[in-house]
Amino acid sequence: MRSAILGFVLGAAWLQTCATLPQYFTILLLLIAACVLIALARYSILKKFKMPLFVLFGTALGFVWAALFAQFYLSHELPKELEGRDITVIGTVASLPNYFERGVRFNFAVEDVLPVDGVVPTIPGKLALSWYTSFNPADATPVSEIHAGERWQLTLRLKRPHGNANPYGFDYERWLLEQNIRATGYVRPDQKAELKNQRLSPFVFSFNNVVERGRGWLRSRIERTLEGKPYAGVIVALVVGDQRAISQSDWAVFNRTGVSHLISISGLHITMIAAMFAGLVFALWRRSFFTSARLPLFLPAQKAAALAGGLAALVYVLLAGAGVPAQRTLYMLTVVALALWHGRITNVSYVLCVALGVVVLLDPWAVLGPGFWLSFGAVAVILYVSVGRARPPSQSAGARWRVGLKNAGLTQYAVTLGLVPFTVLLFGQASLVSPIANAVAIPLVSFFVTPLALAGSVLPAPLSAWCLVSAHFLVEMLAQLLGWMSSWQLAVWTVPIPGWWMFGLALFGTLWMLAPRGWPVRYLGAFAWLPLLLNTATHPRAGEMWVTAFDVGQGMALLVETEKHRLLYDTGPVYSPESDGGNRVILPYLHARGINRLDAVMISHSDNDHSGGALSILKEIEVAQLSSSLPLDHPIVSAAPSHQRCTAGQAWEWDGARFEVLHPSPESYDSSKWKPNARSCTLKISVGEYAVLLPGDIEARQEAELVANQGDNLRAHILLAPHHGSGTSSTEPFLRAVDPQYAVFQVGYRNRYRHPKQEVYDRYGALGISRLRSDDTGAISLRFAQQMQVSDYRSEHARYWYGR
Repeated sequence: MRSAILGFVLGAAWLQTCATLPQYFTILLLLIAACVLIALARYSILKKFKMPLFVLFGTALGFVWAALFAQFYLSHELPKELEGRDITVIGTVASLPNYFERGVRFNFAVEDVLPVDGVVPTIPGKLALSWYTSFNPADATPVSEIHAGERWQLTLRLKRPHGNANPYGFDYERWLLEQNIRATGYVRPDQKAELKNQRLSPFVFSFNNVVERGRGWLRSRIERTLEGKPYAGVIVALVVGDQRAISQSDWAVFNRTGVSHLISISGLHITMIAAMFAGLVFALWRRSFFTSARLPLFLPAQKAAALAGGLAALVYVLLAGAGVPAQRTLYMLTVVALALWHGRITNVSYVLCVALGVVVLLDPWAVLGPGFWLSFGAVAVILYVSVGRARPPSQSAGARWRVGLKNAGLTQYAVTLGLVPFTVLLFGQASLVSPIANAVAIPLVSFFVTPLALAGSVLPAPLSAWCLVSAHFLVEMLAQLLGWMSSWQLAVWTVPIPGWWMFGLALFGTLWMLAPRGWPVRYLGAFAWLPLLLNTATHPRAGEMWVTAFDVGQGMALLVETEKHRLLYDTGPVYSPESDGGNRVILPYLHARGINRLDAVMISHSDNDHSGGALSILKEIEVAQLSSSLPLDHPIVSAAPSHQRCTAGQAWEWDGARFEVLHPSPESYDSSKWKPNARSCTLKISVGEYAVLLPGDIEARQEAELVANQGDNLRAHILLAPHHGSGTSSTEPFLRAVDPQYAVFQVGYRNRYRHPKQEVYDRYGALGISRLRSDDTGAISLRFAQQMQVSDYRSEHARYWYGR
C-alpha cells in the first residue's frame, strides 16, 4: 500500500512537468498498464519485484488521475472573445473578502449570466474579482460592505488567467488552476439602471458560505478589538488562517528566523487543539459515572475522545482555509482516530502515507507547493529520528521532565537539520538562528498565544478583549525578540538554488547524520553537504554577456551580467503599497541565483513602472552605484549609497563589454520643459560583435535627436522597444537607424494603455524585426558569446496550464 501511494504521488508530480496533457488514448493505455502491473504483483513468482511493481502501478494511476483532474478544470475556460467585454452576472461571494487600500478582492460563484446582445455567454463558474473604490465613488453600497455568502448582481470585465512568468517566481496561473478559477476580472461601474451592481440577498445557505461567513465573523471580532495594533494580522492568521494582513516587513523577519510555519494554523496547533478537546471529553466521559448519565455504557470513553478530537481538528482546519499542512494533520489525525475507534494499532508510516495520498488525491497540484514538501518532510524527519529508537525509562517526575526536554531539543535539532536541503532547494536560504528562535516561539505560540487567540475570538466581552490583548502582547514581545535576531549578520545562510544532484547528495548525507546511535561514522554524512556548501552563483565567461528581461507586467526591468559585474536597468512597477517588481520578481530571482550584490542600478526615469521596485532592491541588496535621471530630492536618490545623473557621453568597460550612455544631454536637467520620459537614460551595451540598446521611454523627438547625433552608433542587434511600443515612439527612421534583429516589448497582459499599439507593432514586423512580447513569452533570456542565443521562459519551462 505504501509503495503504491508513493508511486501515486510520483505520477501526479510527473504530470505537472508536462508541456501538454495526454490524449485520452494515452490515458486508456496507462490504465490498462496499471491493471497489468497490479495483476503481476499478485503472483508469488514475482514476489521479490512486488514493491517496484506497486510503485509503477501507483505512478501510472497518479499520472492518469492528475491528467483527468487537469482536463476537467481546464474545460471551464473563458472564451477569448469575451475578454474585455462587459458581462452582467448573478452569483454569491464565495470566499473571505480581502480588503486593501483601493478596494476589495473576493472569489465569486456564478449562478446566472445575463444575455449580451441577445446571447447568453458561457463563462467559468468561479471567478476571482476585484472591486476598486475609485471605480464607483457614488455607489450607494460601499465595497467594504461585501460579506461571504451574499448574492450579488455585478457587471464585470473579465480576462483569462494570466500571471508574470519568471524563473524562480510565483506561478500565479498554476495557483489559479489549483483553485479552479478560470477567469479573473474587476467590477465595472454602473452603466445602466437595469444592470446596476446590487446586493440581491444577504445570505445564501451552503456549507462553504457558512464556513466563510463564520471566518469573516471571527476576523471582524479580532480586528475590532485589536484595531490599530501592529500584529492584529498575526492573531487573525492564527485563528482563521488569513495571512494577508501581515506586512511584508514582518514576513521578512519571520522567514529570516525560521518561524513562519508558526504564523498560521499549523499542524502543531491543530494537533494541540485536537488533543485538548479529546482529553477534555475523555475525562468528562469517564466521570459521567458519578452522574445519572453513565455515558461509557453507551460509548467507550476512548471512542468519544477520538470523535471529539477529530471533530475539533475538522472545525479548526475549515477555519484555516484547508492549507496543505492543515490537511496533512487532519488526515493523519483521522486515520489515528479511526484506528482507535476500531481498536487497531496503527503503524505511523501508514498514517503518513495515507495522509500523503489523500492530499494528492484531492489536490494533484499540491506537489508543486513548498508547503507540501516542508510539511511532510518535517513529519518524516520526526518519525525517522524517533520511531523504534529505545529510550531509558524515567522514574521520577523531574527525570521525566529532563528526558522530555532532551527529546524536544533533539527533535528540534533533527527537524532543523533535516529540512535544510529542502529549504535551500525551495528558497535558496536557510535560517541559522531557527533552532533558537523556534525554541522560544514554538511553546509561546502553541501553548499561550494560540489558545488565548481562539478563546478571545469566541468569548463574550470583556473576556474576549482580555484574551486577545494578552495574545497580542505576547506576539509583540516575540516579534521584538525575532526582529533583534533577524538583524544579526549571520542570521541567514544564502546560497544559489542547487541542482537536483546536489540536493539528493545533501539529503543522503542528512539521513546518514541523523541515523540511530551506533551507525558507523555518522559524521561522514557532513561531507555529502560539501557541493551544497561550495555552490556559487553562475556567471558568464570572459568576453560573454547575459541579459534577462523580466516579465514584470506593464513596466521595465532588465539584468545585465558580465563575467564579474552586474547592472540592473529599471526595477519594474508598483503593484500595491507593499508589492512591486523589486520584491515580487527581481529579488526572488537574485536570491535564487545567489546574487547578493549589484555593481550598478540604472533607473531610466521616475515613472512608477520603471522605478517602482527600486526602494525594495536598495533595502534588501547591496548596490554599489545608482545612476538615474531622477530629481535629486527623490526618495530613491536619498536611499542610494551613491548616485550620479546619467548623461550622454558617459562610458565604461566591464570584462570586455562596453557601456555607453547616449541620452539625455547634461543641458536637459537645467530645463523644466522636459517630461520624465524625455530624460530617459538611454544605454547601449556592446560585447564582441553584438550590441543591445535600452532607450527607456524616449519618444519621437528624442529618437530623432539620437538619429541625428549618433548615426551608425545606434545600430544594435537587440532593441528594447521605446515606451513599450507606444504610439508616440518607435518611429521608422529610428528603427532603420538601429536596424535590430530582435525587439523586446516589456508590456502587461491586456494593459490599459494597449501597448504596444497595433500600428507600431506592425511597423516592426514590416521592417523584418523579430518581435518578443513579455506578456506572451514571459521572461526573455539573451546570451551573447560567439553566437547570440535568444530564449523565453514560457517555452523553456512549458507547462500545460500556460495554454500555449
